[in-house]
Amino acid sequence: MGGTDEARREEARCEMSPRKLRKQQDIANAACAVFGREGYARASVDALAAAAGVSTRTLYNHFPGGKAQLFQAVVTWTSGEVRDAQLACLRATLDPEHPPRPEDLERDLVALARGLIRLMAEYAYHFALVRHIHAEADHVPPEVLTAWHEAGPAPVGRALTEALARLADAGLLDLHDDAALAAGHFTALISHTITQFTHYGVLPLPTAEQDRLIRGGVSAFLRAYGTGLPRA
Repeated sequence: MGGTDEARREEARCEMSPRKLRKQQDIANAACAVFGREGYARASVDALAAAAGVSTRTLYNHFPGGKAQLFQAVVTWTSGEVRDAQLACLRATLDPEHPPRPEDLERDLVALARGLIRLMAEYAYHFALVRHIHAEADHVPPEVLTAWHEAGPAPVGRALTEALARLADAGLLDLHDDAALAAGHFTALISHTITQFTHYGVLPLPTAEQDRLIRGGVSAFLRAYGTGLPRA
């Protein structure tokens, strides 16, 4: 771990004084709201500093890279929070030591999908940032896009891939020798339509309609990757 960017950032945080660390966190907290509202391109350094109650000079003292560095810090921080919640949801619904019975597989996949979709509302501030990242990808620095992906989507994708591979090992799924592709299909089937209709949770769907879309996505996934064993 010592040679990674995350390790270097962690070492720098450990060496930082508590007072300076608190100030950075305060600035990042305020910036999260501004970026979520304005997006990356429209948010100005002046507005970011004003939201945090600091001067632009103070902001640059803590984030010498200015807006790009601050956005990367905010995105990485929020992505880590969402990642941990998503991984906890995955562990809670698909226990690697106790795979579901064939008749319970659809039930457990629906529970996983519901949990992941629920997090979109619980972490609305993060998904507001993600919405802007997708909309402004041509304006967001490449290193920020990479930091976001490595902090959140990549490790969650790997964990889901491993979970589905274990279900395949248990004879519950046939992943056609591409567990990563199957994981991508699962995510798309359970979330893409909901994400589009709700604009990343901004305009929530009625519970019954959301559940219909989730169940339809899981059913489609099992038609593509199920083994034909009995299901609920």
